[in-house]
Parts: sequence; C-alpha cells; structure tokens
Amino acid sequence: MVSAIVLAGGSGSRMGSSTAKQYMELGGVPVVVHALRAFRQAPVVDEIILVVRAEDLEYARRELVERYELTKVKQIVSGGKERFDSVWNGITASGTGKAEDILMIHDGARPFVTEEMIRTSVMTAEKYGACTAAVPAKDTIKVVDKEGFGIDTPDRSTLYQVQTPQTFRRDVILAAHEHFRKEPRPGITDDTMLVEEYLQQRVAMVPGDYRNLKLTTPEDLVVAEALLSCIQNDKTVIGTC
Repeated sequence: MVSAIVLAGGSGSRMGSSTAKQYMELGGVPVVVHALRAFRQAPVVDEIILVVRAEDLEYARRELVERYELTKVKQIVSGGKERFDSVWNGITASGTGKAEDILMIHDGARPFVTEEMIRTSVMTAEKYGACTAAVPAKDTIKVVDKEGFGIDTPDRSTLYQVQTPQTFRRDVILAAHEHFRKEPRPGITDDTMLVEEYLQQRVAMVPGDYRNLKLTTPEDLVVAEALLSCIQNDKTVIGTC
C-alpha cells in the first residue's frame, strides 16, 4: 500500500495572516487542496492521511475533504506539538502495518507536487528504501562563521535543495522515528536526516521541480498565483512562467 501523509498543521506565522498558510486561497482554492488533489489523482497512491491541528479537525473534514470530494483521504488526524510528532501520528495511522508499505510525507504548503514526482518517488523508495524530491542549487552557497564572514564555498554541483514528498518503506521511516523518540538529537530538520542519522542509510535524490515551492511568506503566495496561471494555461516550460 502507498500512503501519502500530508502535513497541514502549521500556523503560518510568517505569512502575517490570521489564516494558516495551508488554508489561504490559491486560485480560489485552499493551498492544501491543490496538494491533496495531486495525490488523489495519482494512480499509485492508495490512501491519503491528512494531519491538521486538533482544532481544525472538523473544518478539514467539512471544508476540505467533503467539499472538494477528496475521496482518497481515509483519515484526518491531529498533529502534535512539533513537526516530528505530527509525522509520527500520520505514520501510525497509515498503511497496512506491513514493512513493505510505502509512506510519502508531504508539506501541505507545497501545492505544485506533480504526478511524475509522486510516481518516481514511489518507485525509488521501493528500490532503495528512502528518497526525497530535490533540485540542484542554482546559487553559490557560502558557509558563514559566527561573525558573519564567509569561511567556505562548497562545490555547487554537489548541492541540492530538498523538497517534499520524502518517501520511505514503512520499516525504514518507522525505525528512524522510533530511534528519534527514544533519543532526540538537535539540528535534525526533516525525515531524511532521521534516516541518515539514526540508520546510517543513504537517501536517494529524485527530480523535484523549481515550481514545487513551499509557501512561507506573502511573496511566495504572489509567485504561486503566477505559477498557477501558467500551469492552468499549459505553459509548462519554466522560462515561460
């Protein structure tokens, strides 16, 4: 079974809005609905687990799942205090419990995930156990010291910007989270790092998309509206968008 765990429990404080970013409208539709539709339409996905704040459970059921006929959403579960708590709640609610189940973890504030990205991620996770969507870094990256001076310039050809979905065999991501819950370590920011740090397992990169941005600030929403207009007009070449 392939389960997509869509995280929609953030507050979106950096958006400067009283409405959580995942519920703000993009093209007249809540941001998270765009992501949920992508997983609903992907034939490889069997179920969606939607993770929201406890106070949003009824809203999510009525205004998201029922209103937009998101039939693959099999469960809506409440998130936890931290992101990893929310992921854990999604993991424990998803799949059949079999080691070979595939679990996809996706930020609900990334509305432009594609069917190709989903399909390739599932195939890669089946082969290697863990993968993430990612794109090559475009800019030169500097390592900076505490005084604000550059001290190193990594080879840009080795640098990737990590996106979601991040996709795993169930036994892999479950073991990584179990280790983290017993022995939390600082500085871990996503699920691929859990797998690398606790299991010493390599994580494969699969092609993401520069349009697969995560909406974080008001400027991101402006860019997303422009991208959505391009996509709806079938102008899929990045340069035309």
